Amino acid sequence: VNVGSSLQDDVMMPQRVRLQLEAAVRHPTSIIGCQVRREPPNSTERYTRWINQLAPEQLLTQVFTSNGPTVVMPTWFCSRAWFSHVGPFDEGGQGVPEDLLLFYNHLRKGGGVGRVDQSLLLYRYHPGAATHSVLEATIWTHRVRFLEERALPHWATFTIWNAGKQGRRLYRSLTAGARRKVVAFCDVDENKIKKGFYCYEDSQEKPKPRVPILHFRAARPPFVICVKLDLTGGAFEDNLRSLHLQEGRDFLHFS
Repeated sequence: VNVGSSLQDDVMMPQRVRLQLEAAVRHPTSIIGCQVRREPPNSTERYTRWINQLAPEQLLTQVFTSNGPTVVMPTWFCSRAWFSHVGPFDEGGQGVPEDLLLFYNHLRKGGGVGRVDQSLLLYRYHPGAATHSVLEATIWTHRVRFLEERALPHWATFTIWNAGKQGRRLYRSLTAGARRKVVAFCDVDENKIKKGFYCYEDSQEKPKPRVPILHFRAARPPFVICVKLDLTGGAFEDNLRSLHLQEGRDFLHFS
């Protein structure tokens, strides 16, 4: 059995090993996580809600977001045989997002993701934790490449939801082939929509690509969504829900 190591002052609940072992026996090629209680409670409220409230299918559809693995590493539990098949961790030193890279390799090898829906770990927040030493740009590059590898081949074309900074950054980060699949940006910001298009000034192509900017209701799925969840008082989530789309098939969250 391999139980995800955690900082020494994280606290496991007494039933954690038993409950996660039972789940791992049922799903021998899955990483099993659990819900957590954060200490101090207000340290990462949005992130903690995300960890604890993802629906079972979202444990696989939301693997591209900036939040990282959909079950947080200190909760990981899997068989030693499966860990040996997937691993080991990349011990490249400071700045290597080893949790994320192992999680991606796990998914590449067909692994599943499960969660015991009980709070089985008191997960302490440490401002000085090693995870904060990983450059955001490094993680961004790994995430973009994983999106291109796992999701974009299934789509002939797609729309980037967010014509602002994050959406444009994703567009510029894509390989040329993936960039050509972007048929539009969409947004709710009237000023961006009024502008009509985004011109990719750094492109070597002539003429330089001009990608239309549409209102989200006028855009067509599938969407790669570059809007952070749980930040707009529910406005973005309401807009997305109003389109009656299926996550994984019609859209994926990236931010």
